Amino acid sequence: MARQPRLILPKQPHHILQRGNDRQLIFREREDYERFLGWLGESARFYRVAIHAYALLATHLHLLATPETEEGLAAMMQKLGRFYVPWYNGKYARAGGLFEGRFRTAVVDTDGHFMMCSRFIELAPVREGEAGEPAAYPWSSYRHHAGAHADAVITDHALFWGLGNTPFQREAAYIELVGQGIGTDELAQIAGAVQKGQPLGSQAFKRALEQKSGRRILPAKRGRPFKTPPI
Repeated sequence: MARQPRLILPKQPHHILQRGNDRQLIFREREDYERFLGWLGESARFYRVAIHAYALLATHLHLLATPETEEGLAAMMQKLGRFYVPWYNGKYARAGGLFEGRFRTAVVDTDGHFMMCSRFIELAPVREGEAGEPAAYPWSSYRHHAGAHADAVITDHALFWGLGNTPFQREAAYIELVGQGIGTDELAQIAGAVQKGQPLGSQAFKRALEQKSGRRILPAKRGRPFKTPPI
């Protein structure tokens, strides 16, 4: 059976997950992260994809991004691979693919789920044991949002701007938001959505996506259909 195409919608945020093949390392040294971020920023600008949050971890990476076009997200990821993988292979004298098949993605509802997903991504280094706190990790967008480091890769979403009237207010509000952490249910919801390629959002959001995309998103009702309408 052919794979169902990814659900990618222009002007809508998406959570992207890309793992190393067989969970192998995709970043080993500072230069690796720096090279990848440079090409990420270049590819995102070229294909008109706004990067709102990211976390680069040793064996995988997360992005929160809004493509301007339906093709932009896949084109950006392909361009990244064409630059980074040959460079990485040459540096470490290896051959073959680096990433695990296709990247995974989930369309994100801006109403109540965008900020949750941003927190999920920027707290990933802490969950993975690569940092004691998000501010201590240099390879995520947290320090940008916390006001410690302006990151040229990031395009702030309107929801981030809505956190306050001044940079200080926005940064303080975001630090407090991330400080609340992510609950077990939220973790499962976000991880499940991106692994399955399902939208992350409310039932109303998913119903609207079904109408917009013409694809089944909500689970079908169980049981056999009635031969005649029930009385």
